[in-house]
Order: sequence, then structure tokens, then C-alpha cells
Amino acid sequence: MNTFLKGIVAGIGGISPGLSGSVLLIIFGLYQKTLDALATLFKDFKKNIRFLAPLLAGMGIGVLLFSKVLDFLLEHHEVPTRFAFLGLILGTVPLFYREVKKHGFSPFYYLIIAGAAVAGYFLFTANPDAFPQIHEPNLLQCIILGIAVVATAIIPGVDPAVLLSTLGLYELYVSSLADFDLSVLLPMLIGVAIGAVVISATMSALFRHFYTATFSVVFGLFLSMIPNMLTDECVLRFDAASALSVVLMVLGFLVSYYLGDWKENNRKLKAYFAKK
Repeated sequence: MNTFLKGIVAGIGGISPGLSGSVLLIIFGLYQKTLDALATLFKDFKKNIRFLAPLLAGMGIGVLLFSKVLDFLLEHHEVPTRFAFLGLILGTVPLFYREVKKHGFSPFYYLIIAGAAVAGYFLFTANPDAFPQIHEPNLLQCIILGIAVVATAIIPGVDPAVLLSTLGLYELYVSSLADFDLSVLLPMLIGVAIGAVVISATMSALFRHFYTATFSVVFGLFLSMIPNMLTDECVLRFDAASALSVVLMVLGFLVSYYLGDWKENNRKLKAYFAKK
């Protein structure tokens, strides 16, 4: 039941702009176990399924429950919603910087981070029209959607909303979940299945042999995608709506930063109040 409940929260993070399901799995201490279970799914099938079934079921429920809420917020309150999720994104930056440096770090890796950030910028930001929004997808596009969705769930720091938005798939993803559109969801599941096995095995090998370099590339791509969170509508003015947007952005940052190392932050808060 504990794994199932954590899966629900991770599922909500998987569809929320600014949060990542993989980030929440790291916070819950389930990321590496999930990656290994997916990568070795058929080697110890019963054991892996016993762990993955409640986790994935919870994630699926979390996605379905929150998709309608998110669809409503983006349709009726897009600007404050996007600024809130921008804060959530920025709050994860310190977490991933710590992850990059966890197993040895040298100045050389700053070049890898910068190179990945530049590459990501030219791929996703400098060419915004390269990936137009898709509203009537074909079968292949639905499968690619599934692969992209599972990639954001497996690769730490790659926010699903940012990646899917840049690929022109985010609105399709949210609306198909909210409307339970099986013409999109069923072929999407094929992509999810393919991506889960292939990407998890690839990431497991990369983290095992090239941990710091892999995280440096992921971190650089993550940084490059942050500007894409805000659309042309997200312009701040001297009015109540803009003030609310800024407040929500700050709150989003604080929540995300706190969750990034919640055990240590809990300890600091307890120590702080103990002195009062």
C-alpha cells in the first residue's frame, strides 16, 4: 500500500508541469529500484512485477485523477498555473546539481553540462516551429507520445510538460487523458511498453558505467528546457493576476526545493523550532 500511495504522488508529478515522476521517485528512494526492476523485468519476472504492479497502478491513477484538474487550470488560468509550475521546476535545480556531483566531479563536467544546455536550446527553444502542436495524431505519433512519456518518467530531471510541449505533444497528452480518448491512449501504451524496456535498460547501463557524465548531460538538457515552460501569454504586468503569478512561482519554488531533500529540511526545521 505504501508503494501504491507513493506511485499516486509520482503519477501526479508525471503530468504536472515543473514536477517529474522520476524526481519524486528519487525523493521516495524508489528510483534506482524501479530502474533496475524495469531493466531486468524478465530476468526475475515475479519479483519485479510484485514491486512494479502497485507502483505503476498508483502512477496511472495519479495521472488520470489529476489530468482533468490540470486541463481545467491550463484552460481557464494558464498564466498563474504556468508560473506556479515554473517555480516547481526552478526548485529542482539544486537537487539535480547535487545528483551530478554525487559520485565525483571535475571542472570538465561543466563543459558537458554547458554543451548539453546549448544543444537543448537550439533543439527546443531556438526552433519553436520545428515541432508544431499535434491535435489529430496518426498511429506512429501516438506511439512516439508513449515513448516520450515513459522517457520523462525514467530520465531524472526531464520534465514531461516541457519535453512534450517542445515536441508538440503536451496538449494532446493532457486532453486525451482528460477525455479518456482510447484512440490515442491505446497506441500510446504500445510506446510506453517499448520505451520502458529499452530506455530503462539504457539508462541503467549509462548510470552504472558513466554516472557523472550521464547526469551532466541530463542536467544540461533540463536547464535548456526551463524557458519553454512559459508561453507568449505569460507576460507580467502591474496587476493582481501578475502578482498572484509571482506569489505562486515563489511558493512553487519553496515546495519543490523542500521536497528535494525533505528529510534534511525536516531536520533543519525541527532544530530551528527547538531553539525557539
